[in-house]
Amino acid sequence: MKHLRREQALTAVTRERFVLTRTVIVALLAGVALLALFGPADAAAAERPWQRLPAASALLDGAQPTVTGLTLELPLVSDDGAAVALTVAADRPVDVIHLFATRNPAPEIAVFRFLDAQVHPRVATRVRLNESQQVIALARTADGHWLATSREIRITVSGCLARADAPGADAEMTPRVRAPSRLGRGETAELLAMITHPMETGLREAADGTRVTRRLVSRFELSLADTPLFKAELYAAVSANPFLRLQWAPTTPGELQLRWVEDGGREALDRSDITLR
Repeated sequence: MKHLRREQALTAVTRERFVLTRTVIVALLAGVALLALFGPADAAAAERPWQRLPAASALLDGAQPTVTGLTLELPLVSDDGAAVALTVAADRPVDVIHLFATRNPAPEIAVFRFLDAQVHPRVATRVRLNESQQVIALARTADGHWLATSREIRITVSGCLARADAPGADAEMTPRVRAPSRLGRGETAELLAMITHPMETGLREAADGTRVTRRLVSRFELSLADTPLFKAELYAAVSANPFLRLQWAPTTPGELQLRWVEDGGREALDRSDITLR
């Protein structure tokens, strides 16, 4: 009888161990499945695109950005990667906005610097995207806090090697500006600034097989009555004939001055008078 009870006890222990072992195995298999599905990031969230892109990660320098307050508007699909419409906007004052493309030959797209509250933190432009990828926006507020967002876009035809309709040499660096000349004080209006330029990336080959020299309009500056309002640093990912659409609310009258600078040294300047009611 004692021998029987001992065997029964051993059988119960063995059964409990089997059930425990099976539970552990099931849990481990479930963990492996989750890792395969979501990747090695912790359960809270996978790494964000700006953490994976070295240029963006270096800019943040360990800071954890807020993922609200900054928006990117892009089409879900673009048939022409050479001219993709993009709008970036912040819902609060910011000093600077950086744009990146994760799979372009060089990730930097543009840097927009808001130097005066008369220009709202909202910019529309056109960009070149090499392939389907994510576009990243990072914005820094006056107190040094970062905002971040990203959008995925599918590109049908690569835009980084596409040749734009090149203007003649005499038409290059010709500015076109649309802005109201008379506004109510503090009234919000749209300012459109464009300049004719091929924005050669240095990646395209000419007909004879030689590499076309890189040549970009790399800087844009906006001022009113000698007060700097806005600056932009433009990279090869900005489309040919670069344009910027801004929203602004001037508080003082005076001369509006727009300046474009090519990396080869050429400049273009546009001036007009702004009056306030």
